[in-house]
Amino acid sequence: MLINHDTRFALDGVVDLLNTAPDRDVPEGLPDLDALREFVRRNSISGAERLCEADLLAIREVREDFLRIVAAPDDRTAAGLVNALVARAGTTPQLTDHDGYDWHVHYFAPDSGISDHLAADGGMALGFLLVGGERERLRRCGAPDCRRAFIDLSRNRSRRYCSSRTCGNRLHVAAYRARRRESAENAGAGGDAKA
Repeated sequence: MLINHDTRFALDGVVDLLNTAPDRDVPEGLPDLDALREFVRRNSISGAERLCEADLLAIREVREDFLRIVAAPDDRTAAGLVNALVARAGTTPQLTDHDGYDWHVHYFAPDSGISDHLAADGGMALGFLLVGGERERLRRCGAPDCRRAFIDLSRNRSRRYCSSRTCGNRLHVAAYRARRRESAENAGAGGDAKA
């Protein structure tokens, strides 16, 4: 699937926002305005210089909307959730070139707050995945102790872990050690039987 820069940028923001959600033993990733400012910096979100407590609450609501979209049982349900999200955000597509980027489309109104900004751009990016029949590319890590979201951009949609260097490698090492342990136990049991 060909995902253009703007859509990829918006999807990365959606994934990062999803990964701030508290889950099991994972605490709230956006506990205060400083964390929200760091999120904005990390995702290079323009036009979000002044943030307040209302922005923090609104971002958490958008995050809940994204979580519902990702968890939707089918495309029709996901489409309805995306449509409602971008409608509430007051989607207003506009061509722009700023901060060293060539022409691209912003889906949020120029004077909108950060929550509408993320809802519009992120909602449209999720909509593009859905239209392309690629909704399953946004998934959760396959490691049992990790539920981080990620975008699978592999050609054959085969990526299973949020990071092959951490979760994937950790599981492969654990499986290797378990096989070695089992092999050693079987060799030891076989040796006892002969004695």
